[in-house]
Amino acid sequence: MATLFELAKVLRSKNSGPFEVTLDILFDSKDTYQRVKDSGKINVKTICDLYNLTENQVHHLVFFDQALGIKITMAREVSSGSIGDRDVYGAQQHAPLMEITIE
Repeated sequence: MATLFELAKVLRSKNSGPFEVTLDILFDSKDTYQRVKDSGKINVKTICDLYNLTENQVHHLVFFDQALGIKITMAREVSSGSIGDRDVYGAQQHAPLMEITIE
C-alpha cells in the first residue's frame, strides 16, 4: 500500500480559468499509472468527498493513458482574485490528493 504522494511523479494544481482549478497527477512509469487507474480510487466521488463538492462541480476527470496522467477539473469556490479567494493561482489545491491510499 502506498499514498498517491509516494506514487506520483508530479502532483499539482493550477488555474484553468477564473472559475476552475485543474489537478494534474502524472506518473513516470506505465505500471504505476495503471496501478492507480485500476485501483478505482480516483473517481468523482473521491474528489467530491475530498473537496466538499457536488458531482456537477467536478467538470472533468480524464485518464490520459498516452501521457501516464490524470486530469481533474473542478469549479472554484470563488473566482480567482476575487474577495475571499485564498489561492489566486490555484497552486495550493492538490494537497488533499496526497493521502489517497492505493493498494
